[in-house]
Amino acid sequence: MIAAFSLFLVTLIFIVWQPKGLQIGTSAVVGALVALLFGIVSFEDVVTVTTIVWDATLAFIGIIILSMVLDEIGFFEWAAIKMAKLSGGSGNKLFVFILLLGAFVAAFFANDGAALILTPILLAKMKYLKMKPLAIFAFLMAGGFIGDSASNPFVISNLTNIVTAGYFKIGFLEYLQNMFLPNLLSIIASIAVLWIYFRKDIPLKVDVDALPEAASVIKNERMFQLSWFFLALLMLGYFIGDMNHLPISLFALGGALIFLLIGKYYKAVTPLKTIKNAPWQVVWFSIGLYVVVYGLKNAGLTDVIASWIEELQSHGEFVAIIGTGFLSAFISSVMNNMPTIMIMDIAIEHVGYVGNEALVYANILGANLGPKMTPIGSLATLLWLHVLAQKGVKITWGEYMKVGLVITPPVLFIALLGLIL
Repeated sequence: MIAAFSLFLVTLIFIVWQPKGLQIGTSAVVGALVALLFGIVSFEDVVTVTTIVWDATLAFIGIIILSMVLDEIGFFEWAAIKMAKLSGGSGNKLFVFILLLGAFVAAFFANDGAALILTPILLAKMKYLKMKPLAIFAFLMAGGFIGDSASNPFVISNLTNIVTAGYFKIGFLEYLQNMFLPNLLSIIASIAVLWIYFRKDIPLKVDVDALPEAASVIKNERMFQLSWFFLALLMLGYFIGDMNHLPISLFALGGALIFLLIGKYYKAVTPLKTIKNAPWQVVWFSIGLYVVVYGLKNAGLTDVIASWIEELQSHGEFVAIIGTGFLSAFISSVMNNMPTIMIMDIAIEHVGYVGNEALVYANILGANLGPKMTPIGSLATLLWLHVLAQKGVKITWGEYMKVGLVITPPVLFIALLGLIL
């Protein structure tokens, strides 16, 4: 137990610290190799972990590649300007509309896609509008928060969703039916709580007329028009895949590669450049960190957590659902939601999946929302902070947690109520 926890802690420190530009995937893989070398995990464990995460990881890469192509043609910048113009110059409306845009991007292009693609666009537009630093901070923090809090509606909306759906063999439609209301409540609660928290920093008026026309940022009109049809077709593919029990990565990654080839045909993108710039480190991060975490499972952590969940169940369904969600949230906030989701999934399986389906979804909500309490809670937050740092915006841990610790608990509680309802 001590060896497994020590290795996990050291690996996590290197992932967050990234000394001398050390990539997150490299740190995770080195941690996995050390775990294998010292017998904390076996080769069979590595195979088991790969079996659990391969579909989720490939699907995630596909979603990011699709996002990158859309970004190249100006899709997201067009959407951001459209939402800004729609506000009519009202700062409060702009705040709400930007959050709704973030929710849309997170739902269809994953929370990490929102962090990587939307964040630099919003930052550039806010600087263009000459917003004050406090207003920029408010919009950036709110945008970062909604990326995770709204990443619940589809299996594809978060890597944690894909892993859990695959682990418990939850279909695309079944998942959507169970998560629609919790996600809707999460979005409403997020917007309300974020507005209350930042209302004094939001400008009353914003000169949105200074922004260029939305149509002017589209770099390839034909591809832009095709993208709407293609996204609808891809969503249909997810449902068809669900009915035929096909891997979700077949459509997510397969669809992205087809869209990439269409982009090449219309000379909108350079496929090799796009593929090269895809976040492949996330692949090594997912597999490597899950292997390290599997060592915690071998050391008995899942048995301990399973006993906690059983104790929560003894107090009734309400306490079990709320308690499991907040347990997942707390663990995610201190040890990252990627390892947490698998540890919790295994623990819930030990308790028994049949009859405890709500606990599976409570775990997902906790793992998606809980990480917003700390900067190390999710990969999306780490990517978000990295993107901002590259743009010269530094947000300290203190600044981040001052917001995250206040906003996260009420939003998570309301989202979990959606499961009970």
